[in-house]
Amino acid sequence: MSIVRVLARPMLASSFIFAGLDRLRHADSTAAQLAPVLRPLSAALPVNASEKTLARVLAGTQVGAGVLLATGKFTRPAAVVLALTAGLTTAVEYRSSDTTTKENRAHRRNQLTKNIGLIGGALLASVDTAGRPGLAWRTEKLIASGKKTAATQLKNADKSVRSLAHDVTGH
Repeated sequence: MSIVRVLARPMLASSFIFAGLDRLRHADSTAAQLAPVLRPLSAALPVNASEKTLARVLAGTQVGAGVLLATGKFTRPAAVVLALTAGLTTAVEYRSSDTTTKENRAHRRNQLTKNIGLIGGALLASVDTAGRPGLAWRTEKLIASGKKTAATQLKNADKSVRSLAHDVTGH
């Protein structure tokens, strides 16, 4: 593994981990802030889950995915989860932030651009194959190999049928 990946993954993950821990510690305020998303989700679930519980699950998911990314385990799925959770919280935070003063608007803009950068980093990590072939490349090669094998088998079957026909007809 390259030194860049060894350093960059934990660096990227740290922001998600600390944000998730903060959301876990302050589950009440997290639930209140994310209520526009959590309320309909809570109502749609087949089990009874409060908004606070869902906020904890979201925060715990973010911490868990961040730890996985930082340690290099299941990095691509973890990065997808981080991008999704960050996108969700970014949209809600942006919509619910205070814009009454110039400073608040500047803070909202700075938070938005920082979060977009983190989401972009997570998306890059979600497609990073660490130098190994990705699933699309492997699938493409498997299909090409299958076509080649099938063509060879058809050619051999054709030869066998022609030989058998020649033996039967004598021509």
